[in-house]
Amino acid sequence: MAQKIRIVPAILTDDPKALEKFVRATESFTDFAQIDIMDGNFVPSNSISYKDIAPLKPRFQWEAHLMVQHPENYLEGFKNAGAQKIVFHFEAKTDREKTIKQSRELGMQVGLAVNPKTTIKEFAPLVELVDSVLFLSVEPGFYGARFIPRVLDKIFKFHMTYPKTTIHVDGGVKEDNIKEITQTGVEAICVGSAIFNRSDPADAYRRLVELVTA
Repeated sequence: MAQKIRIVPAILTDDPKALEKFVRATESFTDFAQIDIMDGNFVPSNSISYKDIAPLKPRFQWEAHLMVQHPENYLEGFKNAGAQKIVFHFEAKTDREKTIKQSRELGMQVGLAVNPKTTIKEFAPLVELVDSVLFLSVEPGFYGARFIPRVLDKIFKFHMTYPKTTIHVDGGVKEDNIKEITQTGVEAICVGSAIFNRSDPADAYRRLVELVTA
């Protein structure tokens, strides 16, 4: 039987009012989402923070994708805001193993995100220490960034090398490329603009689910 692939809505905004709108919409069609966090340093853009998320008390489980230079400074805040999982970047300026350890001590799962130019060899020593690897298929930091097809070859190679590791992909996913992405070994596909830039996010989400299960 083919592995079921999950569509994970990815919420990215710098506007607290838009955040609430996205969260309430997401509650209507899924039980798990990703919330993207940017510090204006690791990536050029800024976003909302855990202080904006906490009072909303989302009625779905969620992970925080930290596109930040120093993820260790964010862990406790996101734990208190309700995150079940932290995903931080291999390329961040942090003691990676310490950040993983601190996240687990707080009771959170840990994912490792890798940028398009980062090679498998570079992050291989950390694979066994995390719960999942998130491959960025765009240059991170911008909503609706252009999809980078060559990342799919890297994902497939990684899946062949680490068949038991949970693989997620994030960035530039649309209806016209999602079927190709499903052939690489991914278990979750994070989707932002192709859901939230539509007039009916719930319908857009359901359409993507249909495409990956067809």
